[in-house]
Amino acid sequence: MRRHQWKKMTGIAVLLAVVGACGDNADGVVAAASDEAQRQLAQCPNPLVIQTDWSPEPEHGAVYNLVDEGGRFDPETGRFTGPLAAEPSLTIEIRAGGPFNGDRSTLDVMAADDDIFLGFVNTDEAIAGYIDHPSTAVVAPLDINPQMIMWDPGTYDIESWDDVKATGAVLNHFAGAAYPDYLLATGLVTSDQLEGGYNGSPDRFIASDGAILQQGFATQEPYLYENAFAEWGRPVDYLLIHDTGLELYQGALTILDERLDQTARWCLSAFVPIVQQSIVDFQQDPTATNDVVLDASDTLDEPSTLSDEGAREAVIQMGALGIVSNGGNTTVGDFDLDRIDEVIARMREAIPGRSGPLGLSADELVTNEFIDEHIGL
Repeated sequence: MRRHQWKKMTGIAVLLAVVGACGDNADGVVAAASDEAQRQLAQCPNPLVIQTDWSPEPEHGAVYNLVDEGGRFDPETGRFTGPLAAEPSLTIEIRAGGPFNGDRSTLDVMAADDDIFLGFVNTDEAIAGYIDHPSTAVVAPLDINPQMIMWDPGTYDIESWDDVKATGAVLNHFAGAAYPDYLLATGLVTSDQLEGGYNGSPDRFIASDGAILQQGFATQEPYLYENAFAEWGRPVDYLLIHDTGLELYQGALTILDERLDQTARWCLSAFVPIVQQSIVDFQQDPTATNDVVLDASDTLDEPSTLSDEGAREAVIQMGALGIVSNGGNTTVGDFDLDRIDEVIARMREAIPGRSGPLGLSADELVTNEFIDEHIGL
């Protein structure tokens, strides 16, 4: 087991203790604001359960960073449980997704379990699932979707998405994802190129000696293929799905609408700013939380290619590529509603079977109601 040094999340502690000040009466205002935040957190379910969309990874760092000293993984269930750093009386339970849920969608998992308060849901999944499981995203840890397709630059000369179809190469992707259908409908690939057999393993790409294209995360695979996979050991190049115009929010923290009652709103009013501050804290100092994520590969006894260097590089790339950023303003974690309306329109035109009910709009899918606009990178 990796030994890690936990750190107190100073920014989050200050966020609760110092919400605002005004003139000569500053101390009184600060105390009142702090009391209000504590009362709001007291309305949260305890434990507050968050369902992720995959095994623990640095892209989930802002959520794992919420938990202070004492967090523990259960290898049987893939659950990480510990006290909220900002308020230790509130327990946070973070559940691994992907293989731990039989690769079911987060919305399906949430709908089947009343204990789950928030889940990682991509914009396209929220749109496609809206009829059966209407939901509202409340904060976006990632501003840009890190999903990509990658290739061997020694095999294919690809400069933009317009070059992908001409390669004729198979694109190995996860089955059930919406973006391959979007690529097909918009003419960026042919049906013969799409193959939904990807399971996260590098084996097929390496065995093909780069003859195929493959999905992945721009924050991880480029480093791993060049530095961690000795059988490959050379660079790969990539294009972001984001740059097709399908500008999804990946892994936005989302609540089912049937659970968004007044009590949940009180909770979210205090909890969402804490998540925003955790995004900032993790991006600025990820070491301790990355150690937690890396510990998971031991505790959960699942295959992992992450290393100290790889996890550190993932966070660097999250910043360099704008994956984690303030977007078009000075606030982290908020949503651009025009951007989401554009995603709805693109899906409606290209893949109507996945575009949700007619008339669906961004303000039904996301809210900035609980966002603190003063928190940013």
